[in-house]
Amino acid sequence: MQLVQFPQSGPLYAFQTIQKDDRARVSGPSLRTFRNIADEWSLSERDRIAILGEPGRSTYHLWMKKAGEGAALSLPLDTLLRLSGVLGIYKSLAILFSDPAQGHVWLQNPHQGTVFNGASPLSFVIDGGQDGILTVRRYLDAWRGGHMGHGAEDFEPVGEDDVVFV
Repeated sequence: MQLVQFPQSGPLYAFQTIQKDDRARVSGPSLRTFRNIADEWSLSERDRIAILGEPGRSTYHLWMKKAGEGAALSLPLDTLLRLSGVLGIYKSLAILFSDPAQGHVWLQNPHQGTVFNGASPLSFVIDGGQDGILTVRRYLDAWRGGHMGHGAEDFEPVGEDDVVFV
């Protein structure tokens, strides 16, 4: 067997970098939206800082102040990815649950599905770092696509006979 080497003219993958100007454009609006979601979810300051990637407390307050004032702000890429995950979770909950209170209950209560193993999705978001946030987002995205995941094998879809008008 002969190993064939292909000429290397550069990297095999061309990854696009996110420029500082692009980060600055979305940082303020993302943080303001996150603040509204965190208020709706009744998150403590400690929880908010954990979700954002553990910036120092003074850094967190500086970010929030700048975002609130519309001042120039460019968040780290890791923080923006976390914010994107939270926004995606919020959007998915709004799509899946017509009553926002039901979405909040789903987020806060323990689940028996394989992914959550008895923990609440919100605990994944707060304590699981970037991976926890994205796990919950992927779970909800799959649910929106019709995949219930492990632990929901006994799920029976609603049929015509189940709908009762009084």
